[in-house]
Amino acid sequence: MPEQSGRLERRLASEQQTFARPLRSLVHRNPVTCDAAASVEQVAQLMRAHGVGSVVVTDQRAKPVGIVTSHDMIRVVAEDAGTRRVAEIMSPDPVSLSAHALAYEAAVTMTARRIRHVLVMDEGRLIGVVSERDLFALQRLGLGEITMELRLAAELPVLAGLAAVVRKLTATLVEQGVATEQLALFISVLNDRVSQRVIEIVRKRHVLERMSWCWLAFGSEGRVEQTFATDQDNGVVFVAHDGSTPQALRDRLLPFAQEVNRGLDACGFPLCKGNVMASNPALCLSLDEWKAKFAGWLANTDPKALLDASICFDFRALAGDAALAAEMREWLLQRVRGRPAFLRLLAQNAMTVHPASGLLRDFATNDAPEAPHSIDLKMHGTRPFVDAARLYALAHGLPQTGTVERLRAAAASGVLGDAEVSAWVRAFGFIQGLRLRAQGQDASKDHAAANRINPDSLDEFERRALKEAFRQASKLQQRLRLDYQL
Repeated sequence: MPEQSGRLERRLASEQQTFARPLRSLVHRNPVTCDAAASVEQVAQLMRAHGVGSVVVTDQRAKPVGIVTSHDMIRVVAEDAGTRRVAEIMSPDPVSLSAHALAYEAAVTMTARRIRHVLVMDEGRLIGVVSERDLFALQRLGLGEITMELRLAAELPVLAGLAAVVRKLTATLVEQGVATEQLALFISVLNDRVSQRVIEIVRKRHVLERMSWCWLAFGSEGRVEQTFATDQDNGVVFVAHDGSTPQALRDRLLPFAQEVNRGLDACGFPLCKGNVMASNPALCLSLDEWKAKFAGWLANTDPKALLDASICFDFRALAGDAALAAEMREWLLQRVRGRPAFLRLLAQNAMTVHPASGLLRDFATNDAPEAPHSIDLKMHGTRPFVDAARLYALAHGLPQTGTVERLRAAAASGVLGDAEVSAWVRAFGFIQGLRLRAQGQDASKDHAAANRINPDSLDEFERRALKEAFRQASKLQQRLRLDYQL
């Protein structure tokens, strides 16, 4: 394993410069497009004529609405369905990235979404398509190699070793100054793959027939914002196919969940001290039980209940039947929007934690074990952004779970202004970057100390940037006060 770690790390270091290229530089031809009324046969002719593996489907305003790839065509041709309209076989809502995005971001996005193409957009205009093959020509930072190793791991000890490799590679990326948003995506994608493989390995040792189940990620994992010092926050939702009672299914699922939680712990994801884990019977629930639990939170005014709800409201499907999580999300968003009193309580709760801006000095610090004269960058740095973004998403029916995604979706829907959201996203990213750097530099710190930083250790530019980031957090909270009349 050390030899493998060193080899992957050397590849990563040598390829970092290459993957700093903007996507625009990888676009060498105009995109091949068609409208949704075109036949499959016509699209096949376009692919042959232009020598491409994908065709973008556009509407009357030349906006992308779908994509058809050679893999889609092979399946359809095998079914002898050449006269069908392309709208019937295309993948709708294709993933797109800005022309200024880096090749690295496209590689991670493809790995995360398990797709082979991304559209390249320049100020809302389609300028090209970047494929997996284009990125393979750049060697893809070893992502394919890492994910393949994870997929082939057959035993938990092997997987635990690979998880250690992932953490070491991530620390290398932190040292090399990779942008925070890309870095967070890299961490979350590979952590997802580790977690999913743990679940797959353990699943083979348990009988879970005649039911559907979904492993849920909560908290930072649900938001795709994991750092080095992230413990487990997870749960399970299930439904029966044979009329079994929820308790009977729970009795079968809990040993499975307990073994998965132990396996994740062995792979570097510590057990949650608050027992927010799928092995907790209170978080291993049927779909109807989850709905009842959410309904109870919506009617509860207790601050502790609000905190529990906040963790679980960031849920995301990680493994199993994702349709169960989608139904939970739809049910929750419909109910929350009709509860203005609950939303106001969430806003009040978000006001209880203040950014670490000082009145007499630049920063408000305090002492903690192993971290004197420090700032908790999680509690007094990122949390104001996380809480506010969650609230706006719930209040306006936005399905996104990540903080940055939620803020951008709120701007896109007209709830928040583009300029202010841009500033908040940058501020959040800067604080997250400091957290990752601090955690990567000293992995021996305990969980609480890992999120702390002594502002005196920062240079003048970083101190000014952190002060401005805290100012932006305060502005976001001021917006909440205005919107909810607090």
